Amino acid sequence: MARDPYLELGVSRSAGADDIRKAFRKLAKQYHPDANPGDKTAEEKFKRVSGAFDILGDEEKRKKFDRGEIDAEGREQSPFGGRGGFGGNAGGGGWSPRGGAEGFDPADIFGDVFGQRGQGGPRGFGGFSTKGQDLRTRLDIDLEDAIRGAKKRIAFSDGRTLDLTIPKGAQDGQVLRLKGQGAQGRGGAGDALIELNIRNHPIYRREGDTLIMDVPITVPDAVLGGKVEAPTPDGIVALTVPKGSNSGQQLRLKGRGFIDAKGKRGDLVARLVVTLPDIAGPELEQFAQEWKAKRPYTPKKR
Repeated sequence: MARDPYLELGVSRSAGADDIRKAFRKLAKQYHPDANPGDKTAEEKFKRVSGAFDILGDEEKRKKFDRGEIDAEGREQSPFGGRGGFGGNAGGGGWSPRGGAEGFDPADIFGDVFGQRGQGGPRGFGGFSTKGQDLRTRLDIDLEDAIRGAKKRIAFSDGRTLDLTIPKGAQDGQVLRLKGQGAQGRGGAGDALIELNIRNHPIYRREGDTLIMDVPITVPDAVLGGKVEAPTPDGIVALTVPKGSNSGQQLRLKGRGFIDAKGKRGDLVARLVVTLPDIAGPELEQFAQEWKAKRPYTPKKR
């Protein structure tokens, strides 16, 4: 014989719907068969709390129980005492896979508690089955792939390979979910979760959505100005070096940087680095000596 559903869930008769759901969630997690394999006592307890929630989780059934129209198992009560009808079960009796107010599904709670979605009722006495585990892996990608998007093929430990689309503007640490590509379970396959890791780049360093790079230039280009080729994530561009440029001077290329989580493209900052040739040669050395003798100067602190 079923106990009073309020006593079964450990709530007062004035408890609200949220309190009832929280109580059932706690007890379902504690006594669920998946958490207590082979424990008949826990299985029986789980049946009772499920039956109690079938009554109290449904607003209309709860009202009928409070008025004495149905018993703790959901069966109609005769106004003259005893069960009504011909011994039938108007309330459905026990645990119902689609019980609860406004069509609320207790399997949703099982999904919250165990990270899986129930299919029907509790395992062993209602066909409850769980999805397979999610598979997790990490994928290293280049910065250019994160900006432009790309196609990648990944391999799992079970020998399977999957084709993965890296979205344009992918973020470091972003997790891509492939539905139904995880481990198999009685309730279907889990998902494959791929965490993206953007590799450090040999040229660019990131500051938010801004990319910064060093661009070496010659002494003549620094003094006279000129055009130099500079790499960007979108290809080579011709960079204009102003006359009289110095090391540390920055040139900004609009919209050539990284893409933020909202899809906005940042800028690329080119930091000029005046570079001498590997072998200066006598002409450059003589020029430097004459310049030093005629026009000495002290570099500005930056």
